[in-house]
Amino acid sequence: MKLITAIIREELLEQVREALIAAKIERITIARVSGHGAQKTEVYYRGEKVIPNLIPKVRLDIAVNEDFLETTIDTILESAGGENPQIGAGKIFVTNLEDCIRIRTKERGEEAI
Repeated sequence: MKLITAIIREELLEQVREALIAAKIERITIARVSGHGAQKTEVYYRGEKVIPNLIPKVRLDIAVNEDFLETTIDTILESAGGENPQIGAGKIFVTNLEDCIRIRTKERGEEAI
């Protein structure tokens, strides 16, 4: 089992979500976050260097079985990046998921996902 965490630009959320649903990946968690990475720039105001504000982003958390790992990654890459991705398009992190427990049924592991 893997946990896929994708940080994407806010305006890409709907097209990524629709692409995931079309790929039969429907169980996702979405959170509004902010930060900056490569797209930050040096800003000067009246000759003083100013730290740029944090940029609003969206975080997707998707727990998948091994069979859906590459499908999920490819879907996010295609829908968020397209043919000409820009700086700030986002990042995808893949981490091992030790366990998953469905509270209602107490199922564990891959059955719970």
